Amino acid sequence: MQHFVNALKKYAVFSGRATRSEYWYFVLFYSIFAFVISVVEGFIPVSSGSGKFMWLSVLYMLVMVLPSFGLVFRRLHDTGRSGWWWLINLVPFVGVVVFLVFMCLDSAPGENQYGSSPKGVSATNPPQPNMS
Repeated sequence: MQHFVNALKKYAVFSGRATRSEYWYFVLFYSIFAFVISVVEGFIPVSSGSGKFMWLSVLYMLVMVLPSFGLVFRRLHDTGRSGWWWLINLVPFVGVVVFLVFMCLDSAPGENQYGSSPKGVSATNPPQPNMS
């Protein structure tokens, strides 16, 4: 949940880097909240016969657009790629698979052009074993 809140705090930050866990925990909680909202909307009565308009879901998605893009850009930066690689999703079938692979890749070690590793461990400064 902390990663979800942190992503919301950095809602318009498109620079820097984000770890895999930060991205995937955000996706998990985003999905859980979207599911809960859709269930709640299922219980809202409709006064007109024209059908339901999922206004809560639309509002939730609109609120989450900037935090989602910001986190995706930072995640792509963490793998050493430009944030514009999210456009690969526009390529039918293959683009989504390639994007998913990018989101699953480990962080680029050390520092890259987008900043230092969010893991705090670089290739030149490996963690020291605990001898206690």
